[in-house]
Amino acid sequence: MNERVLRIEGLSARVGETEILHRIDLEIRPGEVHAVMGPNGSGKSTLSHVLMGRPGYEVTEGLVTLDGIDLLNLPTWERARAGLFLALQHPTEVPGVSLESVVTESARAAGRSTEGVNEVLVAEATRIGFDDRFLSRPVNVDLSGGEKKRNEALMMGALRPKYAVLDEIDSGLDVDALAAASRRIQEATDEDDLGVLAITHFSRLLEVLEPDQVHVLARGRIHTSGGPELAERLEAEGYVGVLGETGTPVDLPIGIIHQAGFGDDPFVDPLA
Repeated sequence: MNERVLRIEGLSARVGETEILHRIDLEIRPGEVHAVMGPNGSGKSTLSHVLMGRPGYEVTEGLVTLDGIDLLNLPTWERARAGLFLALQHPTEVPGVSLESVVTESARAAGRSTEGVNEVLVAEATRIGFDDRFLSRPVNVDLSGGEKKRNEALMMGALRPKYAVLDEIDSGLDVDALAAASRRIQEATDEDDLGVLAITHFSRLLEVLEPDQVHVLARGRIHTSGGPELAERLEAEGYVGVLGETGTPVDLPIGIIHQAGFGDDPFVDPLA
């Protein structure tokens, strides 16, 4: 029987000729919350895109396995079927496709029952304070930024993945929405043994979502790791204070975004 763990070993990746991630090592077990924090341009969103198999990123070294399954050889939809969920930093609108149909087809692809999907969605909407009138709309269409983030948390709750990668799910959320989304994610770790990799700039997400480990990413490398107290240090001292101990510059390498060449795509930001 395969060990249950999302394991990232020596992961390096690039966009074009620009090396972004450098030998990332992480292990997220069921029920654990790992927070990856770092300044702008550190490679946080790149890590989420590489894990989910977004085109345009080349893995140059390393392994990623989910409960023993080699993810790097799978297309994105098969990674999702294996149990990996990505909550996007900038959720996109999907005109003509309802939330119910997305969850229904995802359940069918995973070999789970598709009965009662609407009831599940209504229950999840109630848990996170999401107006169930929005459930009949195409995915994320005409929703505010905060509503889209709540929708991501709702889909996560309905799909019940094994592991969730949260790419700055706290950005654009007001205090109440952040508390509701964070609380639902925390409940999933307690009730369903969800393993979480939470990518964020700020420690406010971690005031509700309790991390087991905090990792500081800068210039594509994890420079230091610790318990929840590390997030408190970052809040008090900033990245300059914490990373200064390791001799790591906090500034973004000049010109690197232009080298990546992604234009104006709003949710790429390969170095965010």
